[in-house]
Amino acid sequence: MKYVPDTSVIVDGRFTEFIAEREVEEIVIPEAIIGEIEHQANKGLSIGFSGLNELKKLRKISKERGIKLTFWGKRPEEWQIKYAKAGEIDNIIRECALENSAILVTGDFVQKSIAEVKGIQVIYLEARREIKMRIEDFFDKDTMSVHIKANVGAFAKKGRPGSFEFFRIRDKISEKEVEEIANDIVERARRDEKSFIEVDLKGATIVQLREYRIAITRPPFSDAMEITAVRPIVKLKLEDYDISKKLKRRIEEKAEGILVSGAPGAGKSTFVQALAEYYASLKKIVKTMEKPRDLILEEVITQYTALEGSMEKTGDILLLVRPDYTIFDEMRTTDDFKVFTDLRLAGVGMVGVVHATRAIDAVQRFIGRVELGVIPQIVDTVIHISAGKIEQVLTLNYVVKVPTGMHEEDLARPVIEVRDLDNDTLLYEIYSFGEQIVVLPVKTGEKRIYKLAARAIEDDLRKMFPGVRMKVRVTGDNRAVIHAPSSAIPSLIGKRGKKIAELEEIFGLSLEVEPLARENIREEKVPVEVEMKKKTVRLHVGEALAHRKVSVYANGEHLFDAVVSREGYINLRKGTSNGKKIMRSLKDGVPIYVLAL
Repeated sequence: MKYVPDTSVIVDGRFTEFIAEREVEEIVIPEAIIGEIEHQANKGLSIGFSGLNELKKLRKISKERGIKLTFWGKRPEEWQIKYAKAGEIDNIIRECALENSAILVTGDFVQKSIAEVKGIQVIYLEARREIKMRIEDFFDKDTMSVHIKANVGAFAKKGRPGSFEFFRIRDKISEKEVEEIANDIVERARRDEKSFIEVDLKGATIVQLREYRIAITRPPFSDAMEITAVRPIVKLKLEDYDISKKLKRRIEEKAEGILVSGAPGAGKSTFVQALAEYYASLKKIVKTMEKPRDLILEEVITQYTALEGSMEKTGDILLLVRPDYTIFDEMRTTDDFKVFTDLRLAGVGMVGVVHATRAIDAVQRFIGRVELGVIPQIVDTVIHISAGKIEQVLTLNYVVKVPTGMHEEDLARPVIEVRDLDNDTLLYEIYSFGEQIVVLPVKTGEKRIYKLAARAIEDDLRKMFPGVRMKVRVTGDNRAVIHAPSSAIPSLIGKRGKKIAELEEIFGLSLEVEPLARENIREEKVPVEVEMKKKTVRLHVGEALAHRKVSVYANGEHLFDAVVSREGYINLRKGTSNGKKIMRSLKDGVPIYVLAL
C-alpha cells in the first residue's frame, strides 16, 4: 500500500506507530510538510523539533524495512506556510494523495472530511486516550516539582507548600535524553484532549499536560536545555484551612474584591482552588482566568486562558458572561491589574492571586495603576498565605479623616484604612501627601510623617532657591527648622521678615531659620556629557555621583531633580517632560550641569 501522511500525524508520532503494524510499499511525503516543519524548527518551536525527529525515524524505518520513501511536489511558498492554519498546506497534501493514488493518513477531522468530499481514500487516526509520560517516572507521591537540566541531572522538590526538601534524583542526563523527554511531552500534549500547549516560542514551550504544568526551555533562551514540571500534590477544601468565622462570613456575605497574596510556593493556588470550589458549592457561577490553565478544579467551573494571547480580550468575554466570581490566577503586568479593575468595577466578584512577601505589598501593587480613591472599591479583602496556611487577613475601608500623626483639622483628607480582620486593629493608612502616595504603618506614623513633611518642604525650597541646599527638620505638628548656609539666610528671611512669613503661609508651619553646621552647601557644578539615542537621551555625570539625587540645571535654570544610576548616568525618554527640557537646552546651546543634593 502507498500512504501519504499529513503534518498532524507526523509531528506527534502517530504515523510511525501506524506503519509499524502494516505492510507498506511506499510512503510519499509532500515537500510542503518538510517546509512547514523546517519553518517551525527554525522558529525554535518544540513542535518543529518533534516533527524533525519523526522524519528521521521514518527514514530509518524505511531503510530497515525496505519501504520506498519519496518526496513529492515543490517547496511551499512563504505565504502558503503563513496561511497553513487556513488550509493551504493541507490542500497541497490532499493533492499529493490524489495524484499519487495513495491513501491519506491524518489525525485532523477537518482534513479527513474534506478528503472524503473530494473522493480521496483516507484513514483517520484518533488520539490515544491512555497517556504515559516519561516525565511521570521522575515523580512519586510526595514530589511537588521536577527540574531536569541537560548534562547536569534531575532534581525534585518533595513535601508540601512551605515545607519541602530538595533532592538530586538522577545524576548527569544527556542532552539527547532531555530532548526525547521534551518531545514525548509535546507529542502527548497534542494528542490528549485534556492537555494543551499554552505557549510555543523560540526557546520556550509551556505545556499543560493533565495536572502537570511543564516549562521546556532551550538555547538561546536558556544556557542549556531544561525541563521544569510542577504538579499539585495537595487539594484542599476551604474547611481544611484554619479559617475564622469572621473570614468565612466575610467571604460569604461581603468580600467581592479579594487578593490572595504570598511568596512563590506558599500555597496560593491551592487556596484559590478551594475558594473557587466553595463559591461553586454556594451555587455561584465561577470562572477562572489563567495563563497557563493549571488550576485543578471541578468541571462545573469553566477555566479561561488568554484569548489570542490577551487577557484583556478574555476580560471582554467575561463582561458579557457576567459570572458571580472570577478567579484571576497570577496577576503580574499592569494590563492584568487593569483587567481585574475593569471586571470588579463592572460588578463581577474578583479573586486575584498576587506574588507578595507581605499582605500590604499586594495592595501597593495597585498604587500608581489606578486612582487611589478607587482601590477600596476594587479590593476590600487581602488574604495572605504562608507555608500553606492563612497568615493574615486585611480589610480596606475608605474614610475622610486627619491621618495619624497629624492634628490640625484642615489637614483632613481621604484615607484608606487597612485593618486586621480578626481584631479590627488599624495597621496602615494610605493617602496622598503632596505629590506622593504614602503607605504608613500606624505605629510609626508620626515619625514618618515628620520625615515626609521635611522632604516635601526641602523639595519646594530647592525650586524657590536654585543651587542652595537646605535641610529641614520638622519638630512638631506646627513647627519646623530650616537649616541654611549663612549667605542664604537674608534671602530666606526677606526684608522685615516678609519672605519667611510667605513661606509660613505656604507650608502652614511656624518656621525658624538656623545656619548650617557645614557652609559648603553650594556644591561644585558637575558638567554633563549628553549621549543621544533613538528614543532616549543619556546624561553622563560620573560614577562618583552614583545612587545620589542631583538637580539638573541649564544655564543656571533649574530643570528637574533625578537619581543617578549605578553606572553614573541619568536616562530620559525624549518624549517625556524632562527629556524635552534637555532637548530644548541642547538646541539653544546652553551648558548643562548638575549639583549634588
